[in-house]
Amino acid sequence: MKKKKEPVIEPQNTFDALARIKYYLELNEMSTYKLAKLTNIPQSTIATWYEKNLCPPIPKLEIICAAFDITLPEFFQINDEYVIVSGKQAEIMSKYNSLSSSNKALVEDIMDVFLRKQES
Repeated sequence: MKKKKEPVIEPQNTFDALARIKYYLELNEMSTYKLAKLTNIPQSTIATWYEKNLCPPIPKLEIICAAFDITLPEFFQINDEYVIVSGKQAEIMSKYNSLSSSNKALVEDIMDVFLRKQES
């Protein structure tokens, strides 16, 4: 008796890296040409990813993230409960989180002053 062949189960790809790149291109008002120039990734390579629906390799995604001024974890973040922040914003948040409660209050007061000044 022949063994039944097990079905091949393809993993579900719940993350669309190409759509995310397109999102950040639009967010940064950047063309694929400019992205290619900033990353030294040939524009033809980027075009091939889209034409063949290929996920770029992680080393290339790291370079692309640097051009968008985001981290790789930020790029892959899919939880809508969290706001995607730039690398600089994450740095500021990290510094803020290391402050004492009283210094956090001072920083918040200073920011309120700047915001009121900006609104007027």
